[in-house]
Amino acid sequence: MADLDAIFKAYDVRGIYPDQIDSDVARGAGAGFAALMLEEDPGLESVVVGHDMRPSGPGLVAGFVEGVTSQGVDVVLLGLASTDMLYYAAGVLNMPGAVFTASHNPAQYNGIKMCRAGAAPIGEESGLLSIKQRVFDGVPARPTTGSVTERAMLEDFSQHVRGFIDPAKLRPLKIVADTANGMGGLVVPAVFDHLDIDLEILFGELDGTFPNHPADPLNMDNLRDLRARVLETGADLGLAFDGDADRVFLVDERAEPVSGSLTTAIIASGMLDKHAGATIIHNLICSKTVPEVVAEKGGTAVRSRVGHSYIKQLMAETGAVFGGEHSGHYYFKDNFRADSGLIAALVILEQLSVANVALSELCAPFRRYAASGEINTTVDDQDAVIQRVSLHFSSLDQDRLDGLTVDAGSWWFNMRASNTEPLLRLNLEAPTQAEVDQRVSEVQALMS
Repeated sequence: MADLDAIFKAYDVRGIYPDQIDSDVARGAGAGFAALMLEEDPGLESVVVGHDMRPSGPGLVAGFVEGVTSQGVDVVLLGLASTDMLYYAAGVLNMPGAVFTASHNPAQYNGIKMCRAGAAPIGEESGLLSIKQRVFDGVPARPTTGSVTERAMLEDFSQHVRGFIDPAKLRPLKIVADTANGMGGLVVPAVFDHLDIDLEILFGELDGTFPNHPADPLNMDNLRDLRARVLETGADLGLAFDGDADRVFLVDERAEPVSGSLTTAIIASGMLDKHAGATIIHNLICSKTVPEVVAEKGGTAVRSRVGHSYIKQLMAETGAVFGGEHSGHYYFKDNFRADSGLIAALVILEQLSVANVALSELCAPFRRYAASGEINTTVDDQDAVIQRVSLHFSSLDQDRLDGLTVDAGSWWFNMRASNTEPLLRLNLEAPTQAEVDQRVSEVQALMS
């Protein structure tokens, strides 16, 4: 039996193939997933399944499908699919869904992201632990075996994504998209094919061995090719997608990266232009720029824990039209509250076109603070360190929504424990880079 504690994470299943995750684990996960969905909906007939371009994907899908059909549940196979395409399918078909992907992780990894019908989240606190227990215990097969059919949904998904903008408002823009040999190589051309956009794709071949660079746009080293090409071609902006293409990061015309917080603020501003007074969700490591912009535009900002299951739940509870995370996940109410890097990219392109300015100019009003970025520190006792830091700053406003957040007014920080490693993640923001550096040193001195 595989070490299930090692591969069942907070929001998905992820591990090294075949040492940690193999077809047997996938088969158990499929049976456990189907059994849980049947428990919640005894009338369940089908689930939808896709996979990314990793070589281990088809074999793992085959195991998962065996597990699902052993419970008498039918499977609709999408074949190659980005994660946001799977969420779309789960939403429009009103079926639970699963996609095999390890997102931005290296080639030796694979995993499973699962959702309920309507793309409702499944995370550690909303079903994933129950699936893990079922994998551990084993799920007996039912008398009737489900069937398997294939369904192509790329064109439907592409039309859905384009439906978030008015294509007539787009001005002719030159864009470079680095899809990093990930699923963006499939979905990005399909979406842009019907738009008046000059699109160049870097590393568009689907290759789960990632021969050019890792599909992790959070790492600045992986933006090097995109930044260089934007300058070489005089492009208006660059788009960097992760391996399963559900996240996007922007690079402006000067090849300067745009943070996830800035992107969240820009999209929130545009959404509030279309939905006056709406609610916007942002996670607690987003810049203070986000709630400031939402307030300035007459909206309501709601702060969330980090992670898609929390964002989606809050969106459902509040009716929020949009949610953003600093990590590059952007959620839309009209996308079944699921995240999509492609939708976010098109929304930005529309705003850029309407404003008729360069991306650096569009970003300028939102560049209000300096930030540390996420700093990871190995510690022996996460709880003890968090408590020590909390006591040191006891005179300042604090909360424990997700880890420890300390707010001094002009500067703030959040410190969260990793779910899987003995690490503390620090994000700090202040008016200037000099103060960021000073405050980071002050906090880090308390961590050793």
